[in-house]
Amino acid sequence: MLRGYYTAASGMLAQQRRQEALSNNIANAQTPGYKQDQATLKAFPELLLQRMEEQNVPTSRNLSRAMPTTIGSINSGVYIQETIPDFSQGDLQETGISTDMALVNGNLPDENGGLFFTLQNGEGEERLSRNGNFTLDGDGFLVSNQGFYVLDQAGNPIQTNNMEFNVTEEGTVQIDGQNIPLGVAYAADANSLIKEGENVFRMDEGADPAVDARAAAGVTFSVQQGVLEGSNVDSLRSMTDMMEAYRSFETNQKVLKAYDSSMEKAVNEIGRVR
Repeated sequence: MLRGYYTAASGMLAQQRRQEALSNNIANAQTPGYKQDQATLKAFPELLLQRMEEQNVPTSRNLSRAMPTTIGSINSGVYIQETIPDFSQGDLQETGISTDMALVNGNLPDENGGLFFTLQNGEGEERLSRNGNFTLDGDGFLVSNQGFYVLDQAGNPIQTNNMEFNVTEEGTVQIDGQNIPLGVAYAADANSLIKEGENVFRMDEGADPAVDARAAAGVTFSVQQGVLEGSNVDSLRSMTDMMEAYRSFETNQKVLKAYDSSMEKAVNEIGRVR
């Protein structure tokens, strides 16, 4: 009986976490470069139930031995195994703003490979992002909307001196006769990235580091200026999934109430001393 409590409760917790992930996706549906999170459900290991009973053995000593009888398997609930970002390309939206850039995937040789702009946070550490909603700070540096420096291919902040610039499809920033290759990183396994929030990722310490996309074999990409990559959130699908998660939560809640009612009857009526 108590096992049923835990099974129903685990289902409620899993659907609650799934609902939270879907809500976050919908909230960021208009965020440039946002990659939706996908929650994966996994069942706890099944348990094999057996009934142990004794069976007499026809011997002179009339011995008995334990004879297990298989009843069947029982599931002990589900849980959210992990939440993985979906790094598929989002729709392109033209803005006409020169500091806006969209990174367009070309050929990616690895199934889970991903391309990213390279940034430098306040601690001087490299971070990755698909959000090309850049701007200029007071010193003329190209920065992200978090204030992180946008890096060039050599890993240095890009200084524009507040001058107009063009960006070629190859990702080269042209400023006052200078050609500065924009820093674009390639991660062979984008699923190993750790999301820090605000559309910023970092590499897991145990994973292979991201490499220069231009030096990676078989990798192609293009950069479009005055264009932003939108989020890849399908709002209608996310709303449908939220309703499904709510119905599943509600079903597990009803099962939990049924178990609670049965336990109440067992304690107050069956176990009553007359």
